[in-house]
Amino acid sequence: MKLHQIDVEQSTRHVRVEVDGVVVAESRRPRILSETGAPARYYLPREDVRMDLLTPTDSSTYCPFKGDASYWSLRVGEQTYPDIVWSYVDPKPERADIAGLVCFYNEKVDLYLDDERQ
Repeated sequence: MKLHQIDVEQSTRHVRVEVDGVVVAESRRPRILSETGAPARYYLPREDVRMDLLTPTDSSTYCPFKGDASYWSLRVGEQTYPDIVWSYVDPKPERADIAGLVCFYNEKVDLYLDDERQ
């Protein structure tokens, strides 16, 4: 039986998120979350994210390991990308290390790690 594991690493790696050529987030203080069966996710401080381009949505999901996630849509130019960003505002106590941080779907954005596209 395979156990579910989540590891969060505080990092100084350079993470840049672009959508349609616009930098929507850039950070050198990501928390890299590795979870069994999922791609690495990069949780970023809100101060490093263009929150002015985000609009909260009514969407939410529940993870038995992390808690309730809230979502935002991203608007770049005339294009809106619904529910492309999420955050665990008040996660389960064992995941307090990602509380309030913002995460983009890697597969829906251009994500660069140390200037190398992922």
